[in-house]
Amino acid sequence: MGAQIAVPATLRNSALLGLGVHRPERVVTNAEICEQIDSSDEWIQSRSGIKERRFAKPHPEETIVDMSVSASEKALDAAGLTGAQIDTVIIATSTYGFQTPQAAALVADRLGTGGASALDLQAGCAGFCYALGVASDLVRAGTAEKVLVVGVERMSDATEPTDRSVRFIFGDGAGAVVVGASDEVGVGSTVWGSDGSQGNAIRQEPDWVDFAQNPQQKRPWIIMEGTAVFRWAAFEMSKYARQIAEKSGVALADLDAFVPHQANLRINDVIVKQLELPESVQVADDIIETGNTSAASIPLAMEKMLRTGQVQPGDTALLLAFGAGLSYAGQIVKMPPLAQ
Repeated sequence: MGAQIAVPATLRNSALLGLGVHRPERVVTNAEICEQIDSSDEWIQSRSGIKERRFAKPHPEETIVDMSVSASEKALDAAGLTGAQIDTVIIATSTYGFQTPQAAALVADRLGTGGASALDLQAGCAGFCYALGVASDLVRAGTAEKVLVVGVERMSDATEPTDRSVRFIFGDGAGAVVVGASDEVGVGSTVWGSDGSQGNAIRQEPDWVDFAQNPQQKRPWIIMEGTAVFRWAAFEMSKYARQIAEKSGVALADLDAFVPHQANLRINDVIVKQLELPESVQVADDIIETGNTSAASIPLAMEKMLRTGQVQPGDTALLLAFGAGLSYAGQIVKMPPLAQ
């Protein structure tokens, strides 16, 4: 027999220790979007709830790495930590422009972590909750002590400016949380999954290899079948929200907040009605000013709720993300502090 391998005897609790965000300065109104698409402010608001969104500065002035570092520094400040205390960095994004090196390694270096483990994770708009689930389990199992999770996107790079079906929906930004061990449960169990049979509902077309071989054709852009996505999200997500609550042992009526992915205000209204949430449960509506920021959506929405006093640190919130894949993920968390 070989030597016995030791593992932690018990699982630890995990919690969100701090939250920070980066919102690009440039505000893009519906009127500006409509300069290049056949639409109107009234139509956009009635279909999506969106009034404006933020676009990052032209590349390379405000990169995925830049926005990630900005949000992460604020999250570290809120947690009372330095970069040197982070031992793992996970970046959730679908719009980072390089296959290598991974953005997480560059962010880890910029933050002075001293060589933290680093990985990028791609799960579309569900990316942040996927990454949070991974981070929480790493902490609970003792594989990591302090994990930095970032959701970040430059969706303005990924959507064709004259595409009426998608251009008005998306925006740019970043949100970060620090996950660490806690005396009490601060992050519940993750419920996640996917439906690849509907993968074409949100897709990139063509792929980059095809484009490289045929540069005369249209460059790759995100394409979305809006009706299919709406039906899937509006009528499936309430089922998964109930599973998350049941798995965490929290009644929906006892929640302080519901933070759904900011994809479409109409979708979220349908989910809230299906869940029969009482008026005491605050519902995130960051999409109105921020649009759909994909993997950055959940932390940005959390920050708005905390900043405006809708919720307080320590309040119980249900996170629910869904999007490309088609994939979904969520968990119940205790809301973290913001930097003062």
